[in-house]
Amino acid sequence: MTDEQMQEPEMPGDAQAVESVLSDLEKCRAEAAEYLDQWRRSAAELSNARKRMQREQAELNISATARVMGQVLPIMDDINRALDALPSNQEARDWAKGFRLIQAKLQALLKSEGVSPIVTEGQLFDPTLHEAVSYEEQPGFSEGQIIGEVASGYKLGDRVLKPSMVRVAR
Repeated sequence: MTDEQMQEPEMPGDAQAVESVLSDLEKCRAEAAEYLDQWRRSAAELSNARKRMQREQAELNISATARVMGQVLPIMDDINRALDALPSNQEARDWAKGFRLIQAKLQALLKSEGVSPIVTEGQLFDPTLHEAVSYEEQPGFSEGQIIGEVASGYKLGDRVLKPSMVRVAR
């Protein structure tokens, strides 16, 4: 017998069965593609939600740090003013050294939390960073240039915790 003779003749029911299996296969492929698409969307949504939560957590941490540091800054200012007014004959006293140590520790705390002083020396007045306490005619300074700092200002990253109080040239 030849190969052609050995093949069984096709039956009409076999074609229908093959067609049915192919149809079912195509449906399963479409369903699998839909499930894969839904899974990818869900994975992307989960990733976005995680990133959003991390951003919100970071913002919350910055806000909490800003709130606490905002309460520490007036204490720092008071210590700075007291030490600036310290008579030179009192510098070597133990209590004065103790206050200098407290000042250094507070400065280290501020620095460790990311708080930095706002630079005013030689700068132009910027209302987002500075608060003008006076406008004065001053030779040697251009208009809008900061003449002097009355009270220090501080920033936490880009956020101003306390603006610098400055005297500005007119």
